[in-house]
Amino acid sequence: MTETVAAALRRGAALLAAAGIERPAREARLLLAHALRAASAELLDGTRPVVTEPYDDLLARRAAREPFAHLTGTQGFWTLDLAVSPAALIPRADTETLIEALLAAFPNPESPRRILDLGTGTGALLLAALAEYPQALGIGIDRSPAALALAVCNARETGLAGRAMFVTADWGACLRGEFDAVLANPPYIRSGDIELLMPEVAVYEPRSALDGGPDGLAAYRRILPDLPSLLSPGGVAVLEIGADQADPVMALAQVSGLQEPVLRQDLGGNARALVLRRTGS
Repeated sequence: MTETVAAALRRGAALLAAAGIERPAREARLLLAHALRAASAELLDGTRPVVTEPYDDLLARRAAREPFAHLTGTQGFWTLDLAVSPAALIPRADTETLIEALLAAFPNPESPRRILDLGTGTGALLLAALAEYPQALGIGIDRSPAALALAVCNARETGLAGRAMFVTADWGACLRGEFDAVLANPPYIRSGDIELLMPEVAVYEPRSALDGGPDGLAAYRRILPDLPSLLSPGGVAVLEIGADQADPVMALAQVSGLQEPVLRQDLGGNARALVLRRTGS
């Protein structure tokens, strides 16, 4: 079908609004630009005729609440544009709080030198950290080969492949050696709450990246006991947590021998990152 840009945008915005999309006009414009491989500014001429079949397919998928990032295949995170797919959790802006916390812990760009990302997914945390610390090397761990393939692609496309290694493993169980910094955004949604999430998450994102067990703390119970042996003396771990999980995760960290907990909030004022330090020799 051929119609004008203005008509296509009106129709798309109405369809997305009826489907419950929060910013339908904005998304309709971005989807039309993506379908036409055009810059958004090129759509200012509302009288321009366009063939809408690719756009119609994207609209139908978005109206079914498929994540916007899955339709475009990319998502911005920190300073990077990353490829995304259903194989891994889409990076969120809230998770950038962990990079902010890392920079606060290591203000010198020459340190840390060895960085570990547990549950790397797209590689977002590790690659963002490596981009900030040009002397650092990093390892990303994930149980999903499909997620690791995505992370490898992102490392290559961001020019960081020479400093990043990706390994299939179950958290830190296979690792030997010490790291100056450990990053992790583990699954922390309570199992019974996943179906209550928006369809973009509950239906389309990998459950293994969401499900934290009955109380949301299962992954922390796996990760925290390993951290003292994974961190170098004075090393720092930065973990993403749910908004109501600061106290129980800090209690688990204390049992594991980690000290000096610092809680950082995201831009919405929610507890988001827990910073822990290994002290002593």
